Amino acid sequence: MRHPEGSATPDESLMTRLRELKDGTGLSLAALAARTPYSKSAWHRYLTGAKRPPRPAVEALSRLAGVDPAPVLALWETAGPPPAPIPPHGPERRRRPRWLPLSALALLASAAAVAAAVTVSGRSAPAPAAQTLVTMPRCHARSCQGRLPDASVCARDAQTRSRVADPGYDVLLRWSPTCGTAWSQVRTRSAPAREVSVRAGQDVLSASYPAGDTTGDTSPMLAVRSPRGVEACAEVDDQLACTGLDVDFPDEG
Repeated sequence: MRHPEGSATPDESLMTRLRELKDGTGLSLAALAARTPYSKSAWHRYLTGAKRPPRPAVEALSRLAGVDPAPVLALWETAGPPPAPIPPHGPERRRRPRWLPLSALALLASAAAVAAAVTVSGRSAPAPAAQTLVTMPRCHARSCQGRLPDASVCARDAQTRSRVADPGYDVLLRWSPTCGTAWSQVRTRSAPAREVSVRAGQDVLSASYPAGDTTGDTSPMLAVRSPRGVEACAEVDDQLACTGLDVDFPDEG
């Protein structure tokens, strides 16, 4: 459906831009699926307008096309949120969110108990346990796969578990115990074009940043039980540097 003036709707503008980005990568749908957490059929739905793509998919496609994701994300936001799901018939059933670990459920119960105690005693000061809930991650383990750490608050408790220094940049293996994820981060002295990747066995995720982009510095996150065996790499100005725990790197030269 188009506006009376004949201009494209926000949804059509987003779909057109995503198709242009896909053509710019030179990748097939199968190749897109291999380099991102989204399947071939999912990419087909996103590019034909059959389904609204999630924000991380828009970011991933922009990175693969070597463009700044900010203008594309602006189109994505203008297109509006996806339709609200239709509630099932019958009585409402409460389900535990799948991403919450059991420790988080215990924290919820503790916060409820402290809040009740505060109400009974008449004090107005916020409960410490309730304050802790604000910092809980919005994803955990597999639900974090493919997301960028800054957008999911997993970076808040991130630890640097391995590091390698290059004359022009440093590569860090980052690990979030709360989220159960690992990713690669590169710190450069300037803002050249760069690709940041993280690998665990055959599972690889990467993000490409064009020259001049001063904000992007991480790969997407991998859901892993431990940072051991994870390889973090960055390629800057055709120079590759990798680091990791208990990872065998091939000899150079």
